[in-house]
Amino acid sequence: MGTIDAAGLVGVDAAVNLSGANLDRRWTARNKREIVESRVSTTDLLARTLADVEPRPSVLVSAGPTGIYGDRGDEILTEESELGSGFLADLGVDWEAAAEPARAGGIRVVNFRQGIVLSRDGGALRRMLLPFKLGLGGRVGSGRQWWSWVSLDDIVSAYVFALEGNIAGPVNVTSPNPATSAQFTKALGRAIRRPTVFPLPAFAVKAVFGEKGEAVLLHGQRVLPARLLDAGFSFAQPDLEPALRHALAG
Repeated sequence: MGTIDAAGLVGVDAAVNLSGANLDRRWTARNKREIVESRVSTTDLLARTLADVEPRPSVLVSAGPTGIYGDRGDEILTEESELGSGFLADLGVDWEAAAEPARAGGIRVVNFRQGIVLSRDGGALRRMLLPFKLGLGGRVGSGRQWWSWVSLDDIVSAYVFALEGNIAGPVNVTSPNPATSAQFTKALGRAIRRPTVFPLPAFAVKAVFGEKGEAVLLHGQRVLPARLLDAGFSFAQPDLEPALRHALAG
């Protein structure tokens, strides 16, 4: 199960958990086990260790996916919505549950459900840039699936907000203006001044990327950050095209 040097956590006021093996590979049985263990087992170990530390930290913020809602079409999703099914959804449920020992130990636990983070240095946006710059970009699949996203500046601010505030439980960390795949790719094309006329068909996504491609690219969640907004959080980059331009210029 692994160990953590609890002595190194004495006096820590807050903890942020970003653990997790890379999702960007084929989901073989072996890779799935690694993906789950790197998130669920690590979070459980951290939560149990933090609960035993004296004095305990006041808050644990743990990352997680909007994929916890599953493939939901046009349904508007908030933290009150039912959770979904499938590998990513089950992973999200188990990941959040793994933080329970910290909550039971009196630590305020915040379970982030994060959308696509806009950064030219990593993640989905970085992988999209080369084909789009070559003029080979376009919608993925039907283009109707929702891609909930958030700017890098806003997700950093959301972590600070959660650490310094009193919010607890599940928290969607997404722009209040999610976009469909078609809207996203058109906005990206405008941001880099390239055409977006080469769609990536669903059958090609499944053939090339397998289960991972279907879950990440063809499934969608129309997620709204209801709890952040209710708590008074203000998004610096709420609109997609300006957020893309900002990310690419940074």
